[in-house]
Amino acid sequence: MAKYKKYDYTQSLLIPVSLEAQMMPGTLEFAIHTLLEGRMDMSVFDIKYQNDDTGRRAYDPKILLKVVLLAYSRGLVSSRQIERACCENVIFMAMSCNQRPDHSTIAAFVSSMKDQILPLFCDILLVCEQEDLLGGTIFALDGLKLSSNASTEWSGKISELSKKKEKIEQKVKLLVEEQIATDKDDGDDFSDRLNREKRIERLHKQASWIDKWLRENNAKISATTGRELQSNITDNESAKMKTSHGTIQGYNGQALVDGKHQVVVHAKAFGSGQDNQHLAPMLDGAKENIERIGQSEDYFENKIITADSNYHNQNTLKKCREEKMDAYIPDLKFRTRDARFATRSRSKSKKSEKYVLDDFRHDEVKDQYICPNGNILKLNIKKHIVDRNIYRRYLADEKDCKQCSLKSRCFYRKNTKRRSLDVPIGTDENNYSKAMGEKVDSDQGRKIYPQRMAIVEPVFANIRTQKRMDRFTFRGKIKVNIQWMLYCMVHNIEKIMNFGTV
Repeated sequence: MAKYKKYDYTQSLLIPVSLEAQMMPGTLEFAIHTLLEGRMDMSVFDIKYQNDDTGRRAYDPKILLKVVLLAYSRGLVSSRQIERACCENVIFMAMSCNQRPDHSTIAAFVSSMKDQILPLFCDILLVCEQEDLLGGTIFALDGLKLSSNASTEWSGKISELSKKKEKIEQKVKLLVEEQIATDKDDGDDFSDRLNREKRIERLHKQASWIDKWLRENNAKISATTGRELQSNITDNESAKMKTSHGTIQGYNGQALVDGKHQVVVHAKAFGSGQDNQHLAPMLDGAKENIERIGQSEDYFENKIITADSNYHNQNTLKKCREEKMDAYIPDLKFRTRDARFATRSRSKSKKSEKYVLDDFRHDEVKDQYICPNGNILKLNIKKHIVDRNIYRRYLADEKDCKQCSLKSRCFYRKNTKRRSLDVPIGTDENNYSKAMGEKVDSDQGRKIYPQRMAIVEPVFANIRTQKRMDRFTFRGKIKVNIQWMLYCMVHNIEKIMNFGTV
């Protein structure tokens, strides 16, 4: 007969555990512990506590920050998950010295770091500089869109939200009428009645919530287009953004990354999915961070900066020129001009079948154009400027276009009434976009710009995929920005662990 060792779950064990021995050199928890104990100024938290003479002793900010950074590095972004880890995981017990802060303490600590997060981020950046992890020659900028603690269901323009409130009120009215009718017939089951009352109460709260929000908030207006944007009742500073993972309600975490070891030199979260307004504040923030760690204010002069075509606009390029940075930011059509893609098979689009300028014949004597169907386009505007390019505009007669059999190949929109033709005659002397296009199309530009992906994309892959820091758990731009900077701090600490001496 087989023999097995006996076991008894009712027995008790007393296991001696050395907390310090759990944090082994070469691990991320050891790097976090060492940096916070010896190379970061944690006195920035002292001003928050006024319990010198009275009041309960507070958790040491070192303990709380160690636990939060370790938790984020393992994909635990919920304060309840962090609380549980401090009670069950030996590494977390060691990091917290067996103190067990609850989830409300952890959440309050993170969300209240508005004045402390930047000095702490710069402390880590200073260690990166001391460990020779910053190259200071080429930088890449990009954004990572992550969902936040906000619901897409409660998004919409002011008019749409007002209609939503009216629909909810109409539902309440119908439920009340249904309740009155069933009361008269005495045919309503008790459980049905209870469920109906709960629905009415829930819908009442939703309608009151929307009504209060509408009274306290105005429409969100785009700074670039002047059009109304969608608001969000749960977190109005967040925005709807299109990503490769679908449409999300969240924030756009921007990171400016040094090319040597992919260290993030500045990080900031924005409530806008469009990147074309983000370069200027990111450069300004990076300059402040670099000055905080003892570098000169001209640190970024003559340094290379790369960003994708979403950042390409006149103001962005002007900012790079003012900062004397060697920028490589292509326009949306730069690949169509690249000879390396000339042999790539492309499906013929409908736009390629439309008539273009070369299909119109110019009558130099009368200064007018003749369309493929023989109709005349007369001069309408002598000087028309679009995106720093200068054009002469010619217009066809509306009657000719209405009767034309070729208008399907001439009009780009269905509601177009007559064909217009913009003929380029020159460029503005401050056409930064054209100059950038020529720069990116050069042999040097074709070599430098592709380095962008190798610099910044692995940073986001590490944060989102490897560390599983793939969402924000807070609401409001200030709190989300704190969490985004903590995510980037975790990334930088890992770089110190891998390439430094910690």
